[in-house]
Amino acid sequence: MSWGKGIKNLVVFLCMSALMLTGCTTEKTEQTTAQETDTQEKTGEKKIQIGLTVDSFVIERWIRDRDVFVATARELGAEVNVQDAGADAKEQISQIDYFIKKHMDVIVIIARDCGALSDAVERAHSAGIRVISYDRMVQDADTDMYISFDNRKVGEIMAQSMLEAIPDGGKIFMIQGSATDNNVAMVKEGFEDTLKGGNLQVVYEANCEGWTAELAVDFVEEALEKYPDVKGIMCGNDDIASQVIQVLAENQLAGKVIVVGQDGDLAACQRIVEGTQYMTAFKSIEDLARQAAEYAVKMAQEGKVPSDVTDTMNDGSYEVPAKILAPVAVTRDNIDEVIIDGGFHRRDEVYLNTDYDTDYDNSESYAQ
Repeated sequence: MSWGKGIKNLVVFLCMSALMLTGCTTEKTEQTTAQETDTQEKTGEKKIQIGLTVDSFVIERWIRDRDVFVATARELGAEVNVQDAGADAKEQISQIDYFIKKHMDVIVIIARDCGALSDAVERAHSAGIRVISYDRMVQDADTDMYISFDNRKVGEIMAQSMLEAIPDGGKIFMIQGSATDNNVAMVKEGFEDTLKGGNLQVVYEANCEGWTAELAVDFVEEALEKYPDVKGIMCGNDDIASQVIQVLAENQLAGKVIVVGQDGDLAACQRIVEGTQYMTAFKSIEDLARQAAEYAVKMAQEGKVPSDVTDTMNDGSYEVPAKILAPVAVTRDNIDEVIIDGGFHRRDEVYLNTDYDTDYDNSESYAQ
């Protein structure tokens, strides 16, 4: 009986000891977790979360923007959640709402439809999330910052290049990008203002809605039926220019009509050295993406727009803090210096389809 009582007491003692040890272990674990969290906050190990929603990766340049942006943000200790809107404004709105639910510190938007996202931006602001308009200004949304190139300047250098390449004047077409993109309006403004007083006459205009380059085919075919003596074509970007030049080639006009675009796409650079595209308004995408990532991280850290952002741009309703970069007109004359020496594309890539090199005179390919 005494042995049974002793064993019973021992079991009770061991159970109580185990409970005490468990309680101590739980308390110690909670303290350690709290200490680790506190240490992360003190040492800055807690990563900044950035959401990047992109119009569509069908356009070549957005892939490059994404890669540089993500790499820079990671170097600065931030994590980037990238979403492809697939050229769908409703999908992009859903992605912004997803970022809000994920408690992102900053949301960066490459807008599909600049006029359709203001409500989504307002929801992000209500959740205490900073928002950056990247390359395309989100309209009437009062985003915390806008970073892009001088789009009016893009139009100006397009027009100036055409004036220089077509000194005798003549008829020209404008095959532009999406009318819902505020950048398109700024490019057009700069282009038309620069042409004033000159002898180039815009006889045909069209917009490739949604930046769908394939729409340019029908536009150019229609325009050529009316104005077969066209001297130049202004294209909203290099992707549109590729479709335009295809139609010109089918009509034995490639290299005879001055074509200008923008973005510095590899295919456009190849066409420039081949002589079928005259100019691309080059924008250093690496600089834009790198600076955008740096500003996003600073905004997350400081909770405000960095003090060195001193310009502003009107979004239709608000003056938005803005960082504006300058574009460069790239022709055959400076493509080696700007594109190749600048590291944007390799020489073997640019000259892939031609034997021409630095002695090649681009102007000889065009009928003046």
